[in-house]
Amino acid sequence: MYCEHCGLKIFPERPLCTRCGAAPSHDWLQLISLVVLLLATIGNSVAAMFLLPKLSAAHPSTLFFRCWLWLDRQSAVYGWIPLAATLLLWEFFVWRKFRRAKRETKIKGWISRKILAFVLAAGFAPILPWWVPANQPSEKTLAALAQYPGLPCAISWGGVLIVAIVLCVKAETRNCLLGKGKALSLVSLGALALFLMFTLLGWSLS
Repeated sequence: MYCEHCGLKIFPERPLCTRCGAAPSHDWLQLISLVVLLLATIGNSVAAMFLLPKLSAAHPSTLFFRCWLWLDRQSAVYGWIPLAATLLLWEFFVWRKFRRAKRETKIKGWISRKILAFVLAAGFAPILPWWVPANQPSEKTLAALAQYPGLPCAISWGGVLIVAIVLCVKAETRNCLLGKGKALSLVSLGALALFLMFTLLGWSLS
């Protein structure tokens, strides 16, 4: 990788150019795409918490608001499952080829695998049938989860977020995970456009 301003060679471990101090454009593209995706997520969450329940109650015959609210609730409860599975598959099939020469990266990969495996096991254990011998949680654990129904979901999302932060802290793993930012920018713009389209359609129906 070479600097886009002065042409000096830049190593993935040091994303800043040592001659002119400029950062590659794909770093800014990754940052802007993540910010756009975060804004779309926050806007959708605010709509799901404050607007959609009122609109569903005010317009019970409109299927659009109920479907939007149902999709938001299901994605909030089970959306961490495809993310955790994708990170595990990425770490096993993609990053495994690049982490052989560095001991620190191996430790990071081991921690990421352990956290994701624990998150998946903790998320799937309560929904397994009672006759499956798969280390079912104890009665005290099930009672605590029944007392705080949002706790398993929060723990699962927190585990996925910790793994994503650990992977994105280092430039080498971040570039391998997010790429050059082009696909991520398309995903973030698509999410924002979908949220705006749903908002305008809901505004026209209300």
